[in-house]
Amino acid sequence: MRRRAYLPGPAPAALILLAGILMALPLFTSSRSTFTMVNMITTSAVFALSYNLLVGYTGILSLGHALFFGSSAYIVGIMMRHVGTSLWILFMAVLISMVFAVLAGLFVGYLTLRLKTIYYAMVTLAVAELLVILAEKSRSLTGGLDGLNYRVPEFFQNAVVVYYLVLIYAIVALFLVRRFLDSPTGKVLVSIRENEQRASSLGFDVFRYKLISSVAAGLLASLTGVVFAIDNRFVMTSALAVDRTLEALFITIIGGVGTLPGPFIGAAVYHLAADWLSSLAKVHAIFERWPILFGGLYIVITLTMPGGIVSAYYRLRLRRPRG
Repeated sequence: MRRRAYLPGPAPAALILLAGILMALPLFTSSRSTFTMVNMITTSAVFALSYNLLVGYTGILSLGHALFFGSSAYIVGIMMRHVGTSLWILFMAVLISMVFAVLAGLFVGYLTLRLKTIYYAMVTLAVAELLVILAEKSRSLTGGLDGLNYRVPEFFQNAVVVYYLVLIYAIVALFLVRRFLDSPTGKVLVSIRENEQRASSLGFDVFRYKLISSVAAGLLASLTGVVFAIDNRFVMTSALAVDRTLEALFITIIGGVGTLPGPFIGAAVYHLAADWLSSLAKVHAIFERWPILFGGLYIVITLTMPGGIVSAYYRLRLRRPRG
């Protein structure tokens, strides 16, 4: 079966209903743990969505995509800790993060995208690991291995305000990515994923379009890092580590590579399953090793639904007899 630019997920009405429920959630609960879980799922989903632009829609594998996410989180943290906590300083931090993301995307892209995809993966990994080392060594600026805590503008110190910030950001990001993929540029990216040589023979500048994908994905990941920094008010080197990128890869594969709802479904499954398995540690000591058990769950999902949950749904819908 030929893949489309994006496979349709659940009905739009269901997605609108879910968004409505999440928007109304603060009216029924003030549980900080609930807000934290929703924010974690949403932030991970948008970061995975940015990663999906590369691997799912353009066919570019990255092992250091966290460099965009983590660098922005650090820029916000450093500005808030060492410069000031006003909204103006936060705005400047966002601008610096965006500029850095664009420059980093261009730098890595120009170095590697004319070559095989594996070179892009290795260079992004190298740059991310370089930033990890810099963060560890610059203890006076970043807190080193202990991490960096900081204050944010008073407006964002309210848990409900931050909850709505994260949720609205995710909705806007999903809408913009959808529009981007519907544009002629998005169609070309998908054609490059399907058959790069054919896209080149049709006259498209493959390198330029890959560069656009690299910058767009990096910019979205960077803005997600900003939202993460505002929400957590703490950042450490794990935000830059390869584990963060691999988490996005797992989430994307679980939900569905090359699908729009996939990262959101995958993030919900990933974090809810991790939270549930870790909570079972008080039942039996084996659950203290919950990542191993989650690995088993991941294997089951990939074997039974090789295209991810959204792709499995799509195949089932196609097989359903029409009345």
